[in-house]
Amino acid sequence: MGGKIKTWKKRWFVFDRNRRTLSYFADKHEVQLKGVIYFQAIEEVYYDHLKNAHKSPNASLTFSVKTHDRVYYMVAPSPEAMRIWMDVIITGAEGYAHFMV
Repeated sequence: MGGKIKTWKKRWFVFDRNRRTLSYFADKHEVQLKGVIYFQAIEEVYYDHLKNAHKSPNASLTFSVKTHDRVYYMVAPSPEAMRIWMDVIITGAEGYAHFMV
């Protein structure tokens, strides 16, 4: 879901362990970066059980990535994909925290 204008848009996400980022693009063929989430900014990754995401296209597959600045609401294509993405993002963020200790 968009940050300023709360509408749902498809995005292509790229997890980069070396750069410690989760970057996103308009689609998988796009080279122009739409935004980036830095691992060090991630505070929580959680299932949207309270259904906070306004008019989610699929509430049961919606999860949230909370950073210092905002909450990113994301919808996975399947339950398996949602679990994988949540695990990968959590692992990346925790890996960054352990690396810094």
